[in-house]
Amino acid sequence: MSIEQKHVMCRACHAHCGLIVDFENGVPVKTHGDKNNPEYEGYSCIKGRQLANYHSLESRLLTSYKGMKQGRKEAISWRDAAQEIAAKLENIIAEHGPDSVASYVGTFGYNNLNAHSFMLALMDAIGSTSVYDSVTIDQPGKGIARALAGPWLAGAPRVGEWDGLMLVGTNPIVSMNGGLGMNPAKKLHDAKKRGMQLIVIDPRETESARQADLYLQCRPGEDPIILAAITKVVIEEGLYDKDFVANDVNGLEALKKAVAPFDPALAAQRADLTVEEIVQAARMYGRWKQGSISVGTGPNMAGGGNITEYLNLSLTSIMGHWRREGEINRRSGVFMKPAPPIAASPGPLQAWGFGRKLHSRDLEQSISGMPTSALPDEILTPGDKQVKALICLGGNPMLAWPDQLKTFEAMKALDLLVCVDPRMSKTAELADYVISPKLHYEVHGSTAAPGLYGGFGAGWGFENNYAQASLPIMEAPEGSDLCEEYQFIHTLASYMGKPLEIKSWALVSHPQEREENTTIFEPGETPDPVTAWSAALNGSPVPVTEVFADPDAHKGKIVDAQPLLVQPKPAGWEGKLSVGNAAMLEELDAYVQRLGQPVEETAFPMRMIGRRMTAMLNSSWHEEPTQRKRVPHHPAYMNPADMEALGLIEDQPVEVESERAFISCVAKADISVKRGCVSMPHSWGTNPDENEDPLGDGGNTGRLSFNDRDFDRRTGIPLMSSIPIRVRAKGQVLIPAQ
Repeated sequence: MSIEQKHVMCRACHAHCGLIVDFENGVPVKTHGDKNNPEYEGYSCIKGRQLANYHSLESRLLTSYKGMKQGRKEAISWRDAAQEIAAKLENIIAEHGPDSVASYVGTFGYNNLNAHSFMLALMDAIGSTSVYDSVTIDQPGKGIARALAGPWLAGAPRVGEWDGLMLVGTNPIVSMNGGLGMNPAKKLHDAKKRGMQLIVIDPRETESARQADLYLQCRPGEDPIILAAITKVVIEEGLYDKDFVANDVNGLEALKKAVAPFDPALAAQRADLTVEEIVQAARMYGRWKQGSISVGTGPNMAGGGNITEYLNLSLTSIMGHWRREGEINRRSGVFMKPAPPIAASPGPLQAWGFGRKLHSRDLEQSISGMPTSALPDEILTPGDKQVKALICLGGNPMLAWPDQLKTFEAMKALDLLVCVDPRMSKTAELADYVISPKLHYEVHGSTAAPGLYGGFGAGWGFENNYAQASLPIMEAPEGSDLCEEYQFIHTLASYMGKPLEIKSWALVSHPQEREENTTIFEPGETPDPVTAWSAALNGSPVPVTEVFADPDAHKGKIVDAQPLLVQPKPAGWEGKLSVGNAAMLEELDAYVQRLGQPVEETAFPMRMIGRRMTAMLNSSWHEEPTQRKRVPHHPAYMNPADMEALGLIEDQPVEVESERAFISCVAKADISVKRGCVSMPHSWGTNPDENEDPLGDGGNTGRLSFNDRDFDRRTGIPLMSSIPIRVRAKGQVLIPAQ
């Protein structure tokens, strides 16, 4: 028996870990981490190790289908589907205008920059500005805050240089999503071993929190109050870098005035902490010469994401936790061209007001994108800009968007719904067409997406000039009719007679160069995968063709490049970082009235908080046997004391109810969850017209939320976590509050 090993890049999530697949007689039999990979050092998770299983699951689509909305589900070749869709789109555009066609790029599409670039080009080609993605229902505060604070061109220090790290509502050991970079568990272990301190602020004692030097188990939704109180202590005790502030920061006095009301005692009372915990966190943070703060999905989904992220950057800036003149930045770029390595900021950037407003609600495009949570209103509200057609790339709105009840009505109301998805998702079940693409091991891929995420801040993306360019290691199944996503999009455009102008992701930090490096693909023959990737990354520091041709890059490698020496701020430079933005401090002022006030007593006394799990993806492939064995049903994790008070036992079916609706799931005891909270993974469940099985897929947490209440006026994101709820045994009826 001979084993052949092939290297591949994981695409189960955004992390893109380096893997090795063992083949026996041409069949993949085992997937594991590559110990020789210089960035991941052998790391892999259960989701990545099961990628081969996805290829052979019965639920995998091997051809495209149409007519699900009408209850037919007829097989169709993807090229024929593209031709039919093109004709329908042309009719819709002719009758309702180009903005009546919307696109939504979900997380899996967002992680495939090749397909994403083609989708954006298609929307440009038809003249539509109805372009949506998952950013505005995940962590939109990051884009808002970074624009209003202003970017620091030299970047942030590396994890190995930090004296400390503060995690606010994020658990990178599990999510692989910011804070510690790639292979976060090892990064944290190594950092702690050399003496780095860790502060964690989270209502659940996460895997990351268990390693904290200081853990603040707070009430959810109070993150702005906690960070404001920490900022107050740092400023009043003079713990910040006064020289850096004098030379490179504007707005300290405005920030000082804004945080003045946030006395640690009042903040502690509201956040259910002790005064000592807040003061200790501030003083510990204030001692770090180099450090970082990472804010996660939790605070962004719990309300106040913009101001929480802005306070993060304000603290970072007054502490001077940025690269300085004469330091070395080793991330000079492979697929992404970095900003000029200058120890300076150009100052704040425009964060909203780009001209694209919704016709259904008082919301508009921001730097984080169009407000996805309001797209159902754009579909359901009549008017000149009403959305009539939606193309979903790598996303599942029925399980991922807030307000599932309204989303359901919107999906049914569309004249045309197209999903590009390798499985019959809950959204695809309502679609006119589902286009089935090739899977992970059958396509070319690159680590460009994590490279792009490095611009989000410290602890994101790669810290070195790492790159991997995967080649297909398997053929598509015999008899299948599959395509790559970009191939379908180009073919669709060709049937519409539209050329596609592909703008390079590699040059997002260089707008003028990006325009100059646009690649045009005329209608007709679809480009090969490497040519398509080359267009999506045109102008990259290392040419894409060179990376794909390098056998070492197929395994993942550090690309040799001259490290960037951070240059001094040029004479006469006027830009500075901003910590006193009026709009952000106005948002903070709204939290002042909470100080000293108890949490309002309502009929919904508990809070549903979001959660990611090691063993399973939140939104797809729950039918994979190995992962399903570990998480057999939709869990509602509660503190055992809460379960006892409610008369619940382990594995008991329960109903979680908000003011909007109720969902079914299974009670699970978890001592790490703060009392009064129910910790649940998002993107499970069924469509509203199906019977929920609490012992199966359970309920969808999006059904608990309203998309038009308690929403952020800049990005539209409503409460998707820290939602007021109550819990009861399934079938038990509660008497409505008087």
